[in-house]
Amino acid sequence: MTRLLLTMLLASAALAASAAEPFRQTITSASRGVRTDQWTLTHRDLGFATPWSIRKLTLHGGRQEGVDVIVVDNGLLTFTVIPTRGMGILEATAGDVRLGWDSPVKEVIHPNTINLESRGGLGWLEGFNEWMVRCGTEWAGHPGKDSFINNTGDKAEMSLTLHGRIGNLPASEVEVVIDPNPPFRIRVRGRVDERMFYGPKLELWTEVSTEPGSASFRIEDSLTNHGAHDQEVQMIYHCNFGAPLLQSGSRFVGALRRVTPFNAHAAKDVDRFAEYAGPTRGFVEQVYCIEPASDSTGRTLVMLQNARSERGVALGFSVEQLPYLTLWKNLAATEEGYVTGLEPGTSFPFNRRIERLAGRVPKLAPGASRKMAVDVNVLLSRDDIGRAANEIKRLQGGREAQFDAQPFSTP
Repeated sequence: MTRLLLTMLLASAALAASAAEPFRQTITSASRGVRTDQWTLTHRDLGFATPWSIRKLTLHGGRQEGVDVIVVDNGLLTFTVIPTRGMGILEATAGDVRLGWDSPVKEVIHPNTINLESRGGLGWLEGFNEWMVRCGTEWAGHPGKDSFINNTGDKAEMSLTLHGRIGNLPASEVEVVIDPNPPFRIRVRGRVDERMFYGPKLELWTEVSTEPGSASFRIEDSLTNHGAHDQEVQMIYHCNFGAPLLQSGSRFVGALRRVTPFNAHAAKDVDRFAEYAGPTRGFVEQVYCIEPASDSTGRTLVMLQNARSERGVALGFSVEQLPYLTLWKNLAATEEGYVTGLEPGTSFPFNRRIERLAGRVPKLAPGASRKMAVDVNVLLSRDDIGRAANEIKRLQGGREAQFDAQPFSTP
């Protein structure tokens, strides 16, 4: 009888746990008029054994006045989300590895102080210091002219600013969600809208999540067209790395199908595109357009490893969702911003007009959504590097990558 009772109690407890609702905390809600200034939650508050914590902070002073940030510490890995800047990620750290870089921009700049039109459409760079900033969603890539249909139905010309608007749009809805069942995933979710009358009606729901004690996290987005007509969309996940992963002797490794230099300057070093030098005064950026190789499921993997092959980071994604990868090398003096970018995307960073002609600008039908995700794994040992390298080798499958000596022919 005692054993039967114990079995029934355990079964009831398991059923209650499975039926438990996730913990939810609203941080920001434009629809409900809510904005949380300061807030903290730890594992103890919910009765979990594995240590973790979440903090919501509001930054003050200078051009970062009023910026919201959410800091998630899963016990091993810490990352900082910026709802005020399109749910970008300021930095992430695990052990002695930092995902981030030393930008000349030192504050977390509030979008209301930025003029995207300045310097010929390069104003986006005034706030550029995040580890990951999204480029999109109506357009991404280099500034310049493009055509559109105006409010009278006529073809007109518009100026596109660098990398679009999404990284400088505050989130309208933000919440923290904790799963009640193992592995107790921690989620920071937000909604960022890019909408206008006689323009796009795009809604981006984004989630950054991790598991307690893990050295990895996931960025998962869903972009929806709420308009009545097809809508062009672009998205580039601009992931940026400086020290300690970027140094003289660091190396990019990835499953590759094709590598093409962005311009004639990059073409001069295409044979060494995967190699990195130390900070170099007067260095002019080099960009390489990569079509990744994948397995039968569409998954691919790329990695940046340090000079001693003992620390690194791996990015995994689907080539069906994100068919292109941009490798950006800005190996300038430290004071100017020594950084490299690994940038999965729906397109390359040419102006949208050029990308459209190349067939690299997807459209969303009315009511349709496009899902995109990037898995980030911090590599903390030679063994971690070795496992990632073996997976990349498996994905390559013995196929030879195509290396173009000349850039794409662009109009």
